[in-house]
Amino acid sequence: MSEPDSVLSTPPQSAVAQDVRGFYQRAWRWHFYAGLFVAPFLLLLAVTGIIYLYKPQLDRWLYADLQWVTPAATAWSADALLAQARSHRPQASVVSYIPSPAADRSVEVVLADAGVEWSQFIDPYTGRWLGEYQTAATLPALARELHADLMLGKFGDAVLEIVAGWGLLLLVTGAYLWWPRRGPGAQGVMLPRQALRSRAGWRDLHAATGFWTAAGLLFFLLSGMTWTGFWGGQFADVWNRFPAAMWNQVPESAPPARALNQAHRQTVPWAVENTPLPASQAHHAAVTTAPAEPTAITLQQVVTLAQEHGVHPGYSITLPRGEHGVYTIALFADDPRHDATLHLDQYSGAVLADVRWQDYPWVAKVVETGVMLHMGKMYGPVHQAVMLVLCLLVIILSLSGLWLWWCRRPARRFGVPPLPHALPLWRGAVILSLLLGLLFPLLGASLLAVWVLDTLIWRWVAARRAAPRRVESA
Repeated sequence: MSEPDSVLSTPPQSAVAQDVRGFYQRAWRWHFYAGLFVAPFLLLLAVTGIIYLYKPQLDRWLYADLQWVTPAATAWSADALLAQARSHRPQASVVSYIPSPAADRSVEVVLADAGVEWSQFIDPYTGRWLGEYQTAATLPALARELHADLMLGKFGDAVLEIVAGWGLLLLVTGAYLWWPRRGPGAQGVMLPRQALRSRAGWRDLHAATGFWTAAGLLFFLLSGMTWTGFWGGQFADVWNRFPAAMWNQVPESAPPARALNQAHRQTVPWAVENTPLPASQAHHAAVTTAPAEPTAITLQQVVTLAQEHGVHPGYSITLPRGEHGVYTIALFADDPRHDATLHLDQYSGAVLADVRWQDYPWVAKVVETGVMLHMGKMYGPVHQAVMLVLCLLVIILSLSGLWLWWCRRPARRFGVPPLPHALPLWRGAVILSLLLGLLFPLLGASLLAVWVLDTLIWRWVAARRAAPRRVESA
């Protein structure tokens, strides 16, 4: 920000002008209080985003002995590898089976044991059990869960949705405050003018960082919004519509496909989260001597079907849950054009649904592409580096904003700096803020709550100031 620190000094104003100015003083306060609320969360999201961004490198560094193997000419069948995993946790139920994504990678089997998920790794060529870890307890998984919902479930998801909304509000008001009003020039706008030894230097750093970060942060916030539980869920319900003919002849079960996803692990793509999970026909089951294992097709048959249907490596196979459950072959690909979601009848192996990139509505294609860009997965190390720089800029923007408030807070107390005299009526920013409140309901509700609270507090403060002081008699 390039405004001077002096307080406004003007002739007496009309009542209307005073009301208008009071409105803008309130908006000025909100910009700073929103920053104090949003900045810590932006710092957390940036740090966890960096960790998850480099998940492939972290996996190679932390779990090389579990995930990398030496290729050989022959491999074990999927059923034999699954049996090997179950032998180490016989009481556990199998959640999913992840075939080797590459020739030099191990097979991963996810099992649930007493409410805890374990990822086991097996050499597909020798059948050797390589080890295991808690699926949700790895550093990338913890980072993803914090990034998704603060590890607080629906409540944390709602908090982050409000944070994203207020972040958009900060961008609008911050861009207005930054906008140069004294003629052209890059100094203090796109580049700092002074060193960080002074407060003005920090102000320039904040403004210049905001300039270079604004577009990237806007992209982060909007693309992240599509994954939120409330607004993102409503958005998906409106736009993720598939032709009814894809499901008319398929018996459906109660939960949607999003039931297969968790905060620490993505199974099916966003585009199919709202689609129904089909149901297997139980009468297809043959009578067996092992009623606890009624499936008529083997896991290896499912792997073969995935290959025959052209599913790219890296997919997972979620095993059926109950007698009406289905096998779900899902690929949440780095390149969304390779996304695949297939549901198979567990008894006959019939493909009940097959959803690919070409089946996505155009909005879903935009969102899926945005998500992969958000996650830095589409264009290799260069893409990762760009996302890393953006995350680092967000960290600098947040820290410099907090430091500026700390330096300028009035009388060393919790408050906001005085309204600058060079600030004209920012109608455009206020109108955009109101539109954002209408577009994102949780932001609008929080804006209304803050408005009411702010009104009550400032009326109380004004009443205290106006009340005559009692003079104690000696």
